Amino acid sequence: MAKPDLHIDLDAVIANWRALDRMSSAAVETGAVVKADAYGLGAGQVARALAGAGVRNFFTATADEGAELRRALGPGPTISVFAGHMAGDAEAIGGAQLVPMLNSLDQLTLHFEALPGAPFGIQLDTGMNRLGLEAAEWEAAAGIVLEAGPTLLMSHLACSDEPQHPMNIFQCEEFMRLTEDTGVPRSLSATGGILLGPEFHFELVRPGIGLHGCAPFDQGRKPLRLSLPVIQIREIHAGETVGYSNTFIAESSMLVATVSAGYADGLLRSLSGRAHLWQGLVPCPILGRVSMDLITVDVTHLADTPTHLDMLGEKQSADDLAAVAGTIGYEILTGLSPRYRRVYHGGAA
Repeated sequence: MAKPDLHIDLDAVIANWRALDRMSSAAVETGAVVKADAYGLGAGQVARALAGAGVRNFFTATADEGAELRRALGPGPTISVFAGHMAGDAEAIGGAQLVPMLNSLDQLTLHFEALPGAPFGIQLDTGMNRLGLEAAEWEAAAGIVLEAGPTLLMSHLACSDEPQHPMNIFQCEEFMRLTEDTGVPRSLSATGGILLGPEFHFELVRPGIGLHGCAPFDQGRKPLRLSLPVIQIREIHAGETVGYSNTFIAESSMLVATVSAGYADGLLRSLSGRAHLWQGLVPCPILGRVSMDLITVDVTHLADTPTHLDMLGEKQSADDLAAVAGTIGYEILTGLSPRYRRVYHGGAA
């Protein structure tokens, strides 16, 4: 049975990592964030390709993601967990040799009691008010924590996608104040922070979305082509309607292709009647509503009968699609369905 194919160019992912790595000095290590199944591309394949290119530090959102990544990578690379050490995580953290980024005094206590002597890092809140020890908590606990030997001190920028936002400088200065003279490696910047410049880089940077050529690193290579199979083509006539609620009414005779994908596959309903699929360089407008498993498309103008049409590819990136849908590239990528058959090219494929 024909399935949608998500073609993933691992060489493009590696090239983006290398381009971001070159933005820092040789003294700064460049890791990789592969949470949410590497933003929908497949954490195992992506991480193995990046490890082959020299990445030694990976980051996941949860301990379960970290344990799965360890099975894919094997021993060697460091795998850190942004959510820290949550109740029930001890087996996954200890068994997979993960490094939790501890976010609270409760997590510190839990980790030290459950896995004494096991590695850990610390996440500090420098103003985002999402995760991390607040300044007063860190100042009270720093002596005990530093004596236990954390592997990394980190924080996260709230406004790095807005280079002129004053929050960037505020957080950088606060992070420096809390961590100077600790002798522990530090990490403040994901993709956006890397682009802000060397003063934000510290000892380790951790690109995520930039590995996939999405904003704010939209000058990077685009690694994806999402090709959707055409199930059926029919002719309709003036006055006939297409899809739910009759939102499209034909003004003349036309050919309509129905392709196999929909909002159950991460292709949002807000694309209805607004986005295009592509045959090569030729756009094909979506007609009517995107439904759960199907999308209807105008192919009247094509020179030949299509067997597949591309939702992502040379003419339409995840950021382009996000702009039409009123969202961000992150949501498009992380919504990519497990029903898509992932086809890997280059890298470790």
